Amino acid sequence: AAWGRGFSGRGVRVVVLDDGLEHSHPDLAQTYDSTISHDFNDDDSDPAPAGAINSHGTRCAGEIAMVANNRLCGVGVAMNASIGGIRMLDGRISDTLEGLALSFALDKVDIFSSSWGPNDDGATVEGPGRLAALALRKGVEEGRGGRGVVYVWASGNGGSNGDDCNCDGYSSSRFTLSVSSASQKGSSTWYGESCPSTLTSTYSSGAYTDQKIATTDLGGGCTVSHTGTSAAAPLAAGVLALVLEAAPTLTWRDVQHL
Repeated sequence: AAWGRGFSGRGVRVVVLDDGLEHSHPDLAQTYDSTISHDFNDDDSDPAPAGAINSHGTRCAGEIAMVANNRLCGVGVAMNASIGGIRMLDGRISDTLEGLALSFALDKVDIFSSSWGPNDDGATVEGPGRLAALALRKGVEEGRGGRGVVYVWASGNGGSNGDDCNCDGYSSSRFTLSVSSASQKGSSTWYGESCPSTLTSTYSSGAYTDQKIATTDLGGGCTVSHTGTSAAAPLAAGVLALVLEAAPTLTWRDVQHL
């Protein structure tokens, strides 16, 4: 319905914080924006992933901004949004690195999408360090001309381990918008975590015969196996890109209320 009314994310800039972005992918090259992209693992401007195992960020980005009607992997929720990538998870992760990534290009970025956090083992309690916490606050206070960057965050996949997203200080931060998963049939998922900070759910894989998410993959390829709340959060980021195109004056708090 939003596409039918002409909304496609045009003019909205979304950054995926992850293990890299294959920006040369034929389903992403047209929407890629180098000015909101960076590699904090190698400290250069190219966020291209290193190695075949680092497909996570590319898969997340495709859900948001795959080009429409080119007969490739699929179509992004906000197919005309600008997509950027921050490579930060392919190496030693520090509070300094997280702080730099979460505050990167605040004068340009509208939405950050993050599908990572502490171990989902039911035993780890962890959250942003001092610099990452300061970066989140700076983002909502100074981003988007004072209206605040929208930080979309996956709520975690530790449900089968008895994990609780209250133990994840990133998804439960008041500055982030925490996203859980619904199965193809609209039910809760076997891996989902429950906690009060979860603000919404989008589709992802369920169990048994439920389909997973189709999106871009490394080597210019496609996958039909993206899964978990890792796949749910970028869908929410794409939806919110449509929202901000339609109503660009909304604040980060307005978006949380929606």
